[in-house]
Amino acid sequence: MPGVVPSDPLAWVAIALFAGGALFERANRRAARYVMVSAWISFALFWLNLFPHFAFEHKSYIEGILSLAAVPLCLYAGLLLYRGRDTLFVLSRAVAVMGIVYLPFETIPAITVGATTIPSPREVLVELVAAQTGYLINLLGYHPTPIVGSEGYDNTFRFVHTDGHTLVFSVVLACTGIGSMAIFAGLIAAVRAPLGRKLRALAIAIPIIYALNLLRTTFIGIVFGKQYMQWFVDEVLLLFGSSDPYMVSFFLSDRVISQLLAVVALIGITYLVVRELPELLTVIEDVLFMLTREEYDLHSALDVPQTGSRGQMRPDGGHVGVESGAEAERGGDDGD
Repeated sequence: MPGVVPSDPLAWVAIALFAGGALFERANRRAARYVMVSAWISFALFWLNLFPHFAFEHKSYIEGILSLAAVPLCLYAGLLLYRGRDTLFVLSRAVAVMGIVYLPFETIPAITVGATTIPSPREVLVELVAAQTGYLINLLGYHPTPIVGSEGYDNTFRFVHTDGHTLVFSVVLACTGIGSMAIFAGLIAAVRAPLGRKLRALAIAIPIIYALNLLRTTFIGIVFGKQYMQWFVDEVLLLFGSSDPYMVSFFLSDRVISQLLAVVALIGITYLVVRELPELLTVIEDVLFMLTREEYDLHSALDVPQTGSRGQMRPDGGHVGVESGAEAERGGDDGD
């Protein structure tokens, strides 16, 4: 949704702390640890504050559940980092980069609004995705009327339903895929690996995310505009707390089907990226540990070779004269 939500200041506080901890990390790991523990606590408060926005205003149960689940996970991450699980420095650095990439598109006026005659980066991105979505909708034989949206962007399509009712579908920032791109940008930037492999990993993730996102916006636009999913109308309206029967197709196509498929797509993209950048498995192992409290060796499970801290690999998965990235993180000195 456009505009500032109450959690934006909390988001900036958390990201500033994560970034500060990353800057301290090499010079003084003890100080970095305390700063990043504070960051995880702030991040937990951010997700707790965001839960009502997703669950009640945005009416997205999947995002609402995930935001609520993120609260104890963030607190647990802070506790584990405080107790010495230094691999979590990688995830902490990743969150810092994610926020630095994404938050400006939501909160900084120079990026969200722009000048009188010069469109803002946010406007350019939204209108680009809207134009390409409109092209795909037309290509499939549907021809809604393009109109100017509530933000003044050329990002909205008007469908006239068979009963004469007008339906309006807008492409907003959340429809551009920038959030998912920021996630992978943060993860890839956070690991210690050669720049070439990082760039190749980005070259895998970003185009796939962008293409899948265009398919998603096209699917939602057509299904909502043509009311193709008017299924279980009363039940869906009750579930999403709405009284508008024309929103049923939108709720099912966007809030249910698209969001579930997005989770599957992110898992698939992660697998492809990990094949290029095995260092990311350290982050995934940490997340799985927080969820299950069991240690995992994903390098062996996925038959991915171990890498050294400088990206060196042997065919048998061993190391060439250096510690592995995970070992280096776990064995870090807490001294000054």
